[in-house]
Amino acid sequence: MDKLKQVIADALQVPVESVADDCSPATLPQWDSLAHLNLIMSLEQEFNVKFTIKEIVELQDVPTIRRFLQDKKSA
Repeated sequence: MDKLKQVIADALQVPVESVADDCSPATLPQWDSLAHLNLIMSLEQEFNVKFTIKEIVELQDVPTIRRFLQDKKSA
């Protein structure tokens, strides 16, 4: 899902190379609360999905985001 890394990089305004598979707010300083909201909006728009408030709180790293997107695509 290279598209996912590009969306994350664009939302967080970082180079795509800095978005690792295990990236999270703990490993990427730019991923603060405001950037997280921008990221969620970008994900919803780019992948045509909607996240619940509970899901938004859980989406705190790349593997979790990837899993949620895959689950929503198969639903």
